[in-house]
Amino acid sequence: MSKKPSAGGKIQWTKMFRKLSPYTIRKGFRYMKHYGPKEFWIRLHERFEPEEVPYGLWYRAYIPTEETLETQRKQKFDYSPLISIAVPAYQTPVEFLRQMIESLIVQTYSNWELCIVNASPDNEEMQKVLAEYSAGDSRVRFCNLKENLGIAENTNRAFAMTKGEFVGLLDHDDLLAPNALYEIVKILQDHPQADALYTDEDKVTTELDEHFQPHLKPDFNLDLLRSNNYICHFFVVQKSIVEKAGGFRKEFDGAQDYDFIFRCTENAGEVLHVPEILYHWRTHKASTADNPASKMYAFEAGKRAIEAHLERTGTKGEVSHTQDLGFYRVKYPVQGKPLVSVIIPNKDEKETLQTCLEMLEKNTGYQNFEIIIVENNSTTDEIFRYYKELSRNRKIHLLRWGKEFNYSAINNFAAAHAKGEYLLFLNNDVKSINPDWLEEMLGVCQRPEVGGVGAKLIYPDNTIQHAGCVIGMGGIAGHMFVDMPADRTGYLHKASLLQDMSAVTAACLLMKKEVFEQAGGFTEELAVAFNDVDLCLKVRKNGYLIVYDPYAKLYHMESRPEELRTARRKCAVFRRRLNICDVTG
Repeated sequence: MSKKPSAGGKIQWTKMFRKLSPYTIRKGFRYMKHYGPKEFWIRLHERFEPEEVPYGLWYRAYIPTEETLETQRKQKFDYSPLISIAVPAYQTPVEFLRQMIESLIVQTYSNWELCIVNASPDNEEMQKVLAEYSAGDSRVRFCNLKENLGIAENTNRAFAMTKGEFVGLLDHDDLLAPNALYEIVKILQDHPQADALYTDEDKVTTELDEHFQPHLKPDFNLDLLRSNNYICHFFVVQKSIVEKAGGFRKEFDGAQDYDFIFRCTENAGEVLHVPEILYHWRTHKASTADNPASKMYAFEAGKRAIEAHLERTGTKGEVSHTQDLGFYRVKYPVQGKPLVSVIIPNKDEKETLQTCLEMLEKNTGYQNFEIIIVENNSTTDEIFRYYKELSRNRKIHLLRWGKEFNYSAINNFAAAHAKGEYLLFLNNDVKSINPDWLEEMLGVCQRPEVGGVGAKLIYPDNTIQHAGCVIGMGGIAGHMFVDMPADRTGYLHKASLLQDMSAVTAACLLMKKEVFEQAGGFTEELAVAFNDVDLCLKVRKNGYLIVYDPYAKLYHMESRPEELRTARRKCAVFRRRLNICDVTG
């Protein structure tokens, strides 16, 4: 099995050298100590490889023009709720404080209030700035605390000041884009019952001269939230939900917003994602945005926040840290020993099938499964002799498909004969890497909200073949992180995080049988391509989650496809069905 160098691409050395300073060198040594030389080298490549589209250029082209902002200022909405921005402030540099307040004053949506709690009353410079702005704009209000009560209690005091229907969280040294509140209220016009909203974000240098590391987020994603506080900034929530959730809890200081977001989303009906970069997170040496190792206690608090969430929701799961600070793994234990029906279509491939069956027997820890092999018009004597050998194995059932090839119909045929509570659709050319792969997938799939689970598939050269599917890629749907070295974690570590997806590949797909039947199985009109995407969309439309599980890792021994030159022939029907299945993710 060939192996590519794990780091892949080339480092932009000039870019890296421009970043060198005594501080960044010290930071590099801290990361080297944490990750070790190999992992550090991989992450150095990820950080300093060329961007296909440099974010700085994209950002400058993306931000709204003054003409657009002026149009927004004149917009009159039918629904114009008061939005209260809660800010706990403590020893804030006055320049940062001014910039934060100014980012509210220039908002194109005007029905807001800024509620600042000052936990450093002896700071005369802060007092002067706060008094100045509150005198100049009645929407800016502040109160002084006698002492610093900690981030959680300080924020709760800010909550107590708010009068709006919605409350937004803003750090004392960060900035909102001028159209932030406008975009939130705009989406509320079609979703007036929404309980919570969040936006995309990026980071900005202390001097505000460089925007970098944009965080483009998915729609609400329960499993991703259990892996990382991806919502973070800018989070806006109904005040009634804040009161129901109970505000911040000081025992989670360091991850108090993570714990708060969990409790808010647990109590929320509709959670909306506003797909715009509307929050700018300032980085400096004391900030967790720039130096995660500076606040290790915060990551322990984050772990406890997930554990508390699982307990409240009655979900069994063991939470652990990943190697990347602030990112977590929840391992869901298998409940009981349900039967899994492993469905493997096969035509002629004797050696490939044999390898797959040996994998199931020798490198699969969970063994309560039956194997259904669907014989699909084989022609070689060799495969039929092998079938005869397999017939002596009571665990294996052979079905004969005598019609022309139709992947959807073949699997539907097998599913109708399956005895298991769970169906595992499996290509004959996969080979497990970790023996707990099936147990891992089953533990996730047993959760009542989950309909199906897909694995992380890797090419024989140790690059990624599948890490979830995204609707719209390639014109229809495409796999994430294709060709990326398998030991990389990807954009914001998403190749290595448990998360909900629009779809996953049926090359290795575990699904509840009742969910499969409720969805009507595979659509037989889609005989060759996109039938798995279609199935996943139908399952999601029925209210279930489709989960990508990176901890179930298998090699997919197929050769790399050429550019999808036949895709146009295969996609016409799917395009029509996609219009019917109006599901996003």
